[in-house]
Amino acid sequence: MPSDPPDPAAAPPDGAALGPVVASAHLARSALPALSELEFALTMGNHAFQRWIVRCMAAAGAPGMSPLEVLVLHQTAHRDRPKTLADICLVLNIEDTHLANYAIRKLARAGLVAEGRKGKEKTVAVTPAGAALCARYGAVRERLLIGAVRQLGFDAAELSRLAALLRALSGSYDQAARAAAAL
Repeated sequence: MPSDPPDPAAAPPDGAALGPVVASAHLARSALPALSELEFALTMGNHAFQRWIVRCMAAAGAPGMSPLEVLVLHQTAHRDRPKTLADICLVLNIEDTHLANYAIRKLARAGLVAEGRKGKEKTVAVTPAGAALCARYGAVRERLLIGAVRQLGFDAAELSRLAALLRALSGSYDQAARAAAAL
């Protein structure tokens, strides 16, 4: 007679505590193991977020867009005024401008953004088709994501505090990246 599968909620058989949820135990053995927990959560969240924005955009009527294209389109539509490539890269924290430039060219070919000029700088503005797509995306997001997150009972102020913390931590990672590049 086959035995029952182990209960995943039960304590480990040797009685040891499971410890923090991390992707790399060797990195958790540090002066700040909680940072490894955060990094694992960021990895999972990043992949889930990218999967979500691509599928939400497909549901809104634009299948096949990359996560970067979705982000660049939304940033271009932000406040309905033209942006420079430098503006977009700065706000989205994109180091490789050629990737953002490629996304802009693809969005322009699809008729979602239009390129222009402001002095010597190239600008990008959302087109009516791009704005309509962003509106459809917003409607899908409201119907599928916002309601689900609200049902979890998260406090809006707590979500804003978490966002501020993540932005602050991104500065620490940027500084550490600069230091590592100087080694």
